[in-house]
Amino acid sequence: MSTKEETNKPGVEHRDPQYFGYYAMLQHQQNMLQDNVRTSTYRSAILLNGPKCFQNKTVMDVGAGSGILSYFAVQAGAAQVYAVEASAMAKKMKKLIEDENTNTFLKGKIQVINAKIEEPNLPIPQVDTIISEPIGVLLFHERMASGLFSNERSREEKRRRMLFLPGTIYLAPFTDATLWSETMAKARFWEQTSFYGINLTSLYKDAREEMFGMPVVGHFDNRNLIATPTLLDSYPVDFSTVTLKELQDMTMPFNWVAGYTGLMHGVAGWFDLTFAPPPYDSSSSSSNDHTNVSNTTVEMSTSPAAERTHWQQVRFLFREPLAVNATQSIRGWMRAIVNDMRSYTIYVEVVVGDNAELSDPATIDLATFGRETTDEHPLRRRGRWELHEQTYNYSFTPGMVVDHKPEYSCLYQPESRIDAAVVSQQQQAEILDFSTLNNVMDNYDNFVN
Repeated sequence: MSTKEETNKPGVEHRDPQYFGYYAMLQHQQNMLQDNVRTSTYRSAILLNGPKCFQNKTVMDVGAGSGILSYFAVQAGAAQVYAVEASAMAKKMKKLIEDENTNTFLKGKIQVINAKIEEPNLPIPQVDTIISEPIGVLLFHERMASGLFSNERSREEKRRRMLFLPGTIYLAPFTDATLWSETMAKARFWEQTSFYGINLTSLYKDAREEMFGMPVVGHFDNRNLIATPTLLDSYPVDFSTVTLKELQDMTMPFNWVAGYTGLMHGVAGWFDLTFAPPPYDSSSSSSNDHTNVSNTTVEMSTSPAAERTHWQQVRFLFREPLAVNATQSIRGWMRAIVNDMRSYTIYVEVVVGDNAELSDPATIDLATFGRETTDEHPLRRRGRWELHEQTYNYSFTPGMVVDHKPEYSCLYQPESRIDAAVVSQQQQAEILDFSTLNNVMDNYDNFVN
């Protein structure tokens, strides 16, 4: 990509009033604060790395929001924290800090700066440690990370001083006939030929494209996955090395092996985070830097099998499901390109089988991609979604079906796996019976003696 092309990438300035207005509201900050997984993980990462990264250090909190990470930094021993927040939440943060009767441990420790980090000449000296949470749905929604690396000084400082998180994106094929049918039912409203005497059918195709073009955000049952991705299938995003250019256009290839026979209704996505301290080199360390204190890494997952978070998971529904057989390969890619809505446009292509032809994501026609029918390529599915045009689905309740079987989700195991599972259960039952017998004999001996 040329420098000119990179310069012409869409900006987000026109979205700022709406975006920062959203994060200036206490109810949205409360939603994040009440995410116990998110808040407690950040606190653990900061406090456990306190002696190395925070004690008697100067800290910058980028996109501070409610200020919770700044408060944790003070708890970890920070000498001074510069909390940079562009929204009106900065005023509420100052009110909390400056209240005479509460939070006395914060007094004189935090300087709130109501500005965007991209602005030049901010009154912030070189700091020892940088903290931030530039994370959205599927890791990169809202493009907060792009702002984090927007100027040369901040890029260099962040790479060397950030208590930050390598992120890992996972994609997986899923089945969910109920979700697909509900989405299709919304589109079928526009099939009516006489809605109060009006024929709506000319808009049916547009409605179908719109409904299926909306990413579905919400938690879902991990037992609906046709294949479980491994670390080899993941897409790492290391915020200590990633460039602004790389964040503008990302391609994530995948190659799964179907664990079940069934219908693939789309691609699901989530991410894991690793909170790790910055790579201090030995030449910059001194006896005052607590060099004998080891770094502590803290991990967090937003997968459907993990404890729930406010990021949830996201699913991209195909307009037409794709039939797959157990042990078949499912290959493809997801390409994410920045748009002018503080988010990304998502392009996905999936093929079934080793012989099906897969397109080169770098050469696709972005204007027409995903609009063709499947008649010519029955083993291929394509789709395009705007990540910011999200819809929500909260129908999954954990624990409702405890003794879940794959066929309950219309997923069918190969007979060999079913037989192996039966044998394993029999062996486990024998072990339990033998253990029970031993306990009886032990008790009998004790009773006789």
